[in-house]
Amino acid sequence: MPDSRQPLREDRVESDPVAQFARWYDLAQAQVKPIPEAVALATATRAGHPSLRMVLLKSFDAHGFVFYTNYRSRKGRELARNPRATLLFYWGEAGRQVRIEGRVEKSAARDSDEYFATRPRGSQLAAWASPQSAMVAGRGALERRVAAYARKYPAAVPRPSHWGGYRLVPESFEFWQGGEDRLHDRSLYRRAGSGRWRIERLAP
Repeated sequence: MPDSRQPLREDRVESDPVAQFARWYDLAQAQVKPIPEAVALATATRAGHPSLRMVLLKSFDAHGFVFYTNYRSRKGRELARNPRATLLFYWGEAGRQVRIEGRVEKSAARDSDEYFATRPRGSQLAAWASPQSAMVAGRGALERRVAAYARKYPAAVPRPSHWGGYRLVPESFEFWQGGEDRLHDRSLYRRAGSGRWRIERLAP
């Protein structure tokens, strides 16, 4: 496996893109500050109008990449109508980025419950209080809503049914590594059926 100072060659990368991502992600966790798990999430309306925002990757495995949000938010509404998205990780310190495209599905309620239980109490209350992406009268209105939910749930805070996880199931990965004289390396993985992936090089 090459480091970020060596060319990225097809005969030296992992045959499984999730394993390749895990190697790069481990390095990013050591090199990138403060949050290597920050990732840009692109969604689009059914008519094709795009939107983009940063979210935090919470877990990944062979089944996909998981993040959490309000299902009623703009991204939630767009995913309900057009369940396809792109993730883009940019690790400038390492001179690398990874783009992952695929379909998106909701996480199991049990998984969302388990993750929600690990969040700080303030974040749990905010998930109830914030009508994410909707217009609000001002910060004071949000703070009053938080206070109201704190009184409603003086002990454990249950997960709102409108808040939970999404899993992006990858259909393609592109690993980009910066090179001298703008001769960047770009390795594209695309599904080839039966759990196999085809690796191709893209011009910079």
